[in-house]
Amino acid sequence: MTQFLKLLFRNRLAGFGAVVLSVILLLVLLTPILPLQNPDTTATADRFLKPFTPGHPLGTDHLGRDLLSRLLWGTRLSLAVGISAALIAATIGSAIGIVAGYFGGRTDNVIMRGVDMLMAFPYILLALAIVAALGPGLMNALIAVAAVNVPFFARNIRGVTVSLAGREFIDAARLAGMGHARIILTELLPNVLPVIVIAMSTTVGWMILETAGLSFLGLGSQPPQADLGSMLGEARSALITHPHTSVVPGLMIFLIVMSINLLGDGVRDALDPRLRSGALSRPRATTLVERQGEIPPASDDLLAIQDLHTQFHVGKRIYRAVGGVSLAVKPGECLGVIGESGSGKSVTALSVMGLVASPPGVITGGAVRFQGEDLVGAPYETLRQKRGDRVAYIFQDPLSTLHPLYRVGEQLAEAIQSHHKISSKDARTRAIALLKDVRIPNAESRIDNYPHEMSGGMRQRVGIAMALANEPDVIIADEPTTALDVTVQAQILSLLDDLRRDRGLAIVFITHDFGVVAQLCDRVAVMYAGRIVEEGPTGAVLDAPAHPYTKRLIACVPELGGGRRELAAIPGLPPVVDDLPPGCAFAPRCDKARDDCRAGDIPLDGTAPRAVRCLYAEEAV
Repeated sequence: MTQFLKLLFRNRLAGFGAVVLSVILLLVLLTPILPLQNPDTTATADRFLKPFTPGHPLGTDHLGRDLLSRLLWGTRLSLAVGISAALIAATIGSAIGIVAGYFGGRTDNVIMRGVDMLMAFPYILLALAIVAALGPGLMNALIAVAAVNVPFFARNIRGVTVSLAGREFIDAARLAGMGHARIILTELLPNVLPVIVIAMSTTVGWMILETAGLSFLGLGSQPPQADLGSMLGEARSALITHPHTSVVPGLMIFLIVMSINLLGDGVRDALDPRLRSGALSRPRATTLVERQGEIPPASDDLLAIQDLHTQFHVGKRIYRAVGGVSLAVKPGECLGVIGESGSGKSVTALSVMGLVASPPGVITGGAVRFQGEDLVGAPYETLRQKRGDRVAYIFQDPLSTLHPLYRVGEQLAEAIQSHHKISSKDARTRAIALLKDVRIPNAESRIDNYPHEMSGGMRQRVGIAMALANEPDVIIADEPTTALDVTVQAQILSLLDDLRRDRGLAIVFITHDFGVVAQLCDRVAVMYAGRIVEEGPTGAVLDAPAHPYTKRLIACVPELGGGRRELAAIPGLPPVVDDLPPGCAFAPRCDKARDDCRAGDIPLDGTAPRAVRCLYAEEAV
C-alpha cells in the first residue's frame, strides 16, 4: 500500500485530486455531526440571502433554505449514488465480460451482440428511457445510470479476459481438474481485478455527473430531498439575479468530477505494472543532467566520451549504469564495445545524444564531446539538430524502431526532410539511392513496402539506410546483427565496413560477439558493471587478453577446426549496479582475485593504446 501511494503521488495532478477528494469525503462523512441547519427547513423571509450572511455562510436559496447545509447533504447523497452506480455497473458488467471472454464461441457472440445493441443507443437517451419506464426517483436514476454503464465494463473486461483465457496458466488449471467457476474466481479474476479498479476510478466521476443530470431534469431526487443536480435545477430560474445559488452546487460538481478524474488517472498509472518503475511522467526530450565535479577538458577526437556517469534514480535506489566511461573515436575508425548484458553498453551509447529516458535516467558527471563541443547539458535544439544528422543510430530491432503504419520510403524521406529543406520528390529519389547503397534489390518497388513486408535482414538494411540518410560523421550501432542469421550478419558487417571506408564514417559498434569485433573493429573496449575493464587494438586484445574477464569472454567463443576444448561459462552473474561490491566488480567471479582486489577502486592503467583495469594483469596474460 505504501508503494502504491508513493507511485500515486509522483503524479502531482493525481495527488492534487486525491487531496481535494479526501477533503470533500471528510466533510460529507462529518456532515451528520456538524452544527448545520436542517437542509429542508424553509424561511421565505430569508430568500436569496447572499454568501457570508451571518448564520448562512453560503447564503440561502429561493425558499430560504441554508445552502451550506443543502450542499453538504446533497454532496453526500450524490457521492453515495454515483459510487453505488459504479459498483453495480462494474460488478454486473465485469461478470458479463469475464463469462463472455472465458467461454468464447456462441456464448461470447450472444452476450456481446446484446451488449453491442445497448451500446448502439446514446447512453443519456437510454437512461432517460429507463427512468421514464420506472418513474422519477433517485433510486430509479441510480438503476438507469448503472444500467447504461454496464456495456462499457462488459466490453473492456471481455477484451482483457480473451487475452488471458488462452494463456498457459489457464490451460494448466484445466489440466489440474479445476472447474470453470474456480478458474474464473481464482485464476482470471485476480488478473482482471486491477483493470476493473482502473475502469471504475476513471468512470465514477461521469456516473456522478450523469446522476446529477437526471436530477437536474427532475427525474432524480424529488423535493424536498436535495442532491447536487436538483439544487442546480431549482436554481436555474435565478441564475441571472442570484447566481450564487447555481455557482455553489456547480462548483462542487466540478471539484468532485475533476478530482475523481485526476485521481483515476493516477490510480491507472500506479496499478500499471509497466509503470511501476516510478517513471509515471512523460520522458523529457533530453536526458536530465545533474553534473557534479569538474568538466573534463576538450579533446581533438571526432567523438570523445569523457568520464561519463549515467544513473537511474528509482525511488531511493540509485542504479549506476555507467560509472566513469571514457571512449574516443576518430574519422574512419571503428570502435567495438563488448560485454555481457547489463554492463552499460547501450546506456553509454544513448547518453551520447541525451536519449536516456528521464525519469529515471540522470547524467551525473563527465562530458561527451562531438568535434570539441560538449553535448552533455546542451540545449534541446542543439541536440535535435545533431540527432540523425551528424550522429546517427542503428538499433538492434528494426521491426520495433520502424513505424509499422508508414512505408519505409516515407520514413526515409522524413529522416531527410527533418534536417534538410528539400522537396518530397527529391527526398524520395534520395531514399531510393540509399536503399541501393545498402544493397536492397529492386529499390524502386521496395521503397513502398511496409516494415512487416520485409525480412529481418532487409529491415536492418533500411535501418542502416536511415542512419546514412544525412551522411553523418558518426554512427552508433547498438547490436544491429544480433537477431540475424549468420549469412545476413556477414552481409551487414561487410556493408558497414565498405561504407565507413568509402565515406570516412566513425562507427561505435556495440556487440556481444568477439567474432564481429574481429571482423569489423579497429579497437575494442570491454565493459563490465558500467566501466571499461580493458581497451586496446583488436588484434592485441584478442591475441593476449590482459583482464581475466576479457579472457573468460574469449574462452566462451567456439572455434571451428580448433579441436575439442571445453567452453566454460563464466561462473556467477554480473553485479546489480545499485549495490556494487568494493574494489573490482569482477572479483566475486574471478579465480585470480585476492584481498587487495576488494580493498578499493582500481584505476584503468596501461601504456597507450593498451589499458586494463586489473592489479594482476600480467598474470592474466
